Amino acid sequence: MFRTALRNVSAHKARLLMTVLAVMLGVAFVSGTLVFTNTITDAYQNSSAKGFEQVDVAVRPRYQESSGDRVGRTPELPASLLERTARVPGAGDAIGVVGGFTALADKDGKLIGGGFQSRGGNYWGTKDPRYPLREGRAPHGAGEVAIDAETARRAGYAVGDTVRLSVDGPVLTPTVTGVFTTDDGNVAAGGSLALFDTPTAQRLFGKPGTYDEIDVTAAPGTSQTALKAALDKALPADLVETTTGERLADEQAEAISSQMSGMKQGLLVFAGIALFVGTFIIANTFTMLVAQRTRELALLRAVGASRRQVTRSVLVEAFVVGTVAGLTGLVAGVGIGAGMRSLMGALGATVPDGPLVISPGTVATALAVGIVITMLAAWLPGRRAAKIPPVAAMSSVHAKATARSLVLRNTLGALLAVAGVTVVLAATGMDGSTGQGPMGIGAVLLIIGVFVLTPLLSRPLIAAAAPLLRLFGVSGKLARQNALRNPRRTAATASALMIGLTLITGMTVMAGSLQKSIDKMAADAIRADYVVSMANGNELSPDVERKIAATEGVTASSALRNSPSRIGGTTEYLTGVEASAFPRLTALTFDSGAFEVGGTHVVVDADRAEEHGWKTGSVFTVAYEDGAKQRLTVSGIYQGNDLISGVIVDNATLSPHIADPADMSVMVRTADGATGTMKDRLEKALGSNPAIQVQSKQDISDKIASMFTLMLNMLYGLLAMAVIVAVLGVINTLAMSVFERSQEIGMLRAVGLDRRGVKRMVRLESLVISLFGGVLGIGLGVFFGWAAGELLGTRMPTYELVLPWARMAVFLLLAGAVGVLAALWPARRAARLNTLQAIKAA
Repeated sequence: MFRTALRNVSAHKARLLMTVLAVMLGVAFVSGTLVFTNTITDAYQNSSAKGFEQVDVAVRPRYQESSGDRVGRTPELPASLLERTARVPGAGDAIGVVGGFTALADKDGKLIGGGFQSRGGNYWGTKDPRYPLREGRAPHGAGEVAIDAETARRAGYAVGDTVRLSVDGPVLTPTVTGVFTTDDGNVAAGGSLALFDTPTAQRLFGKPGTYDEIDVTAAPGTSQTALKAALDKALPADLVETTTGERLADEQAEAISSQMSGMKQGLLVFAGIALFVGTFIIANTFTMLVAQRTRELALLRAVGASRRQVTRSVLVEAFVVGTVAGLTGLVAGVGIGAGMRSLMGALGATVPDGPLVISPGTVATALAVGIVITMLAAWLPGRRAAKIPPVAAMSSVHAKATARSLVLRNTLGALLAVAGVTVVLAATGMDGSTGQGPMGIGAVLLIIGVFVLTPLLSRPLIAAAAPLLRLFGVSGKLARQNALRNPRRTAATASALMIGLTLITGMTVMAGSLQKSIDKMAADAIRADYVVSMANGNELSPDVERKIAATEGVTASSALRNSPSRIGGTTEYLTGVEASAFPRLTALTFDSGAFEVGGTHVVVDADRAEEHGWKTGSVFTVAYEDGAKQRLTVSGIYQGNDLISGVIVDNATLSPHIADPADMSVMVRTADGATGTMKDRLEKALGSNPAIQVQSKQDISDKIASMFTLMLNMLYGLLAMAVIVAVLGVINTLAMSVFERSQEIGMLRAVGLDRRGVKRMVRLESLVISLFGGVLGIGLGVFFGWAAGELLGTRMPTYELVLPWARMAVFLLLAGAVGVLAALWPARRAARLNTLQAIKAA
């Protein structure tokens, strides 16, 4: 039986090719994802590990937990603690570290590093071991800076050049005195690093005479563990905590792995979708192969082969196909992994150098996926073939499914579909966080139910196309009959395309609806013409609001200032605003009371009011950041949203209790509205600062839209793999169907159907099957998009369903194009069949 199975594989190489390709693509996606993420993770981990080579033990401030009315805070490390650390036995050098966000502009004035990776810090002394100088010397004084070599290369800076940068205040123009090398992960990721001398860094980052961290190297003969123990004994445990350099490297590696795991899981989900679609093709292929060999299998049963041996022979064929597909998919996956890494570089993302990582786990996963998926898909056709009695198989009694089996299938499908719809509808009424799980379960049940019901659904939907097919005469009539002849085969072929279009349509509906809801939220909640903020989301200097208020054309402005507080034993963030200007900058909807903010009067959003049991007129005690207490009165309760929420206090009341006031953003209203001239005027008033962005409501909306568009395009690209696999399935089904109907096609040719008519028949059959899958996929996608939107609506009151009719029409045309393209080769093959030889085919 083993030799027979191998001969069958050899005899059906062409028919199994599409199956191999389908499995190979899925395996390639899986192995490519693993190679890519392992390579990137390894490169970042090696780079970060090098960054801790100069640190044996790091001394950091211990966070002081909130308790009672005391707000939690992170203390700073004074210079006296640095001196004390340096005197600990076993300690070598002790370096004080201070740093923060630093926006560095290129020669065109644009921010380098995209904001989040733009950092600044202090260069220790004249020769900092952490940052070996490649050119020049260490910075000294407020007018000098050193920059990393990668940034200097990308921006074209050299020693002696003047650069534009900003921390959180006005633009500075220091001179580059040195260019250094670094293994900093932010720089490796495309960011920038600017270093000042220590006093300048402490002043710029608002930490005069103090440090964020103290890095200690061990004296010769002292281990990291011994040095840590000595430091723990000598330093106050309630103020500081110590960590060895090895542990820091391990923590960084764990953080990188955690960050990459999200990307890996996302890519593997799409690889799983491609494999799931491929499973239909495999099952379809083996079903057709087994059906074409029923007499052969019956003969094997007649000469003594058992049912188990017949099933095993089919599984052996699947094992061979899966092994070939797994090996070729692994090779293709290595290429995909290398290509994705190169693509990141082409898109401007900088990745640390490192080798391509092909782990044993990747190899084992590729082979296991290829073999297991193929064998599972082939098991049911093999088992079905083994159960056919030899006499029935030889006389083709088995050809049609029994009424009982069809009733059982349709009943099961209906139960699954109804259960899926019920669970999804129930999930739409749940909270956004608790409803995700049930909705996912319901979606899976519904998709499986529709797949099981697809043979039943195919008849009315394909029959609906009959009037159109009549326009093509005999070819159209035959195409409809061929599509309906084997509903199970048609269903399996259409389902592969259905799944891909379900996901694509659902995500398109979600993206369009979310975009409109965010636009509506901004329009309903904000009256301001501009919102000014830091490029990386950090805090603004209070000078920004003062400069904006003094700018010609500005009629109202308000800084939004956050500060932690303690209310009723819990930590709450207060939002400080300019009470006189804020009503002209926002359009809050109040459930009760009104916007009366000033002195001890505040307004709160409905969620926090419900959480604390507050009503209009309620009085509560707040403990500010500095420990001072005050009784506040709720003058109004408003509907919060993602843009404005929380306890809103007058800045005049809040600011005296903040040690270092800073603003999250500034809202601005102007006399002439949002115009290009006014935007330029505001930017110039702020010194054309690369760290600060001035955005109109349209700019904010466009930025969000670009994020959605980028994400959607990435998802389209990933789902294209599933569509390609579905195309292979249509080609495979048609090609094998043509082979199966060779005698019939020969008879049609003999009675007068010309080659053009044969081609048209096969193409129309393919078109009908593909459009059938497209209609099902788009219908399910709209339903899932609506359901997910209802779930989001519990958190986003402005959510509104938007059906992208134009895009859905494009998707339906895409399904039709898939059918036409997939039929090119099978139709050509059918037309070229020799009439006499086809008639003689058994």
